[in-house]
Amino acid sequence: RKVNVLEKITIEFKANKMTAVVGPSGSGKSTLIDLLPRLRAPTKGTILINNVDIVKYKLKSLRKIISYVPQSPQIFDGTVKNHILYGKIGATSQEVKEAAQLAGAEDFITQLPQGYDTVLGEDAVKLSGGQRQRLDLARALIGKAPILILDEPTSNLDAESEELFKQALCKIRKETNTTIIIVAHRLLSISDADNIVVLSQGKVEGFGSHLDLLNQNGWYSRAWKMQN
Repeated sequence: RKVNVLEKITIEFKANKMTAVVGPSGSGKSTLIDLLPRLRAPTKGTILINNVDIVKYKLKSLRKIISYVPQSPQIFDGTVKNHILYGKIGATSQEVKEAAQLAGAEDFITQLPQGYDTVLGEDAVKLSGGQRQRLDLARALIGKAPILILDEPTSNLDAESEELFKQALCKIRKETNTTIIIVAHRLLSISDADNIVVLSQGKVEGFGSHLDLLNQNGWYSRAWKMQN
């Protein structure tokens, strides 16, 4: 028999706020994220953006308002500037620089041999994991999409890189009106989110702030104690 990955869930992602989606492996986090830009279609139920069903949007215009940062960024052989420009073909050098600053990537880019014109090589082997992730964040930011989705962006990073990524997110929240949706495995990286949704076996087990969830004695508080 067919089993629904997600069932009977209602989640609200508030505009201009950061919502984290957490939960054990196999709880439906990635499926949920795939539904928003219509990489998958729900078999039942609706998804609304500004009270409009997303099936009413043309696919191109829907994906224009969503930018996406995957767990492992794909960086092709080309320059730093070219990678950022994937997010907005024809952007100005000033826009590239602003996106890099916002993503916390400007410092390491200016230290590269040719700065923004440095050729990265296949899969950007010259960069550390954290640098690759912040470079890809700059690509996602340059188009100024109102919705930013991040899928476990810090899961492959060490503690220092994770902290730098967290600072970049903090800057985005302060300086832009972006609605941030972040799927996370490490709870420390999202403990300051405006709202945290806990998915478990395809259902919403709890939601609220970090403190709310610690007090609910569910999966979140158990995972927090184990991770910290």
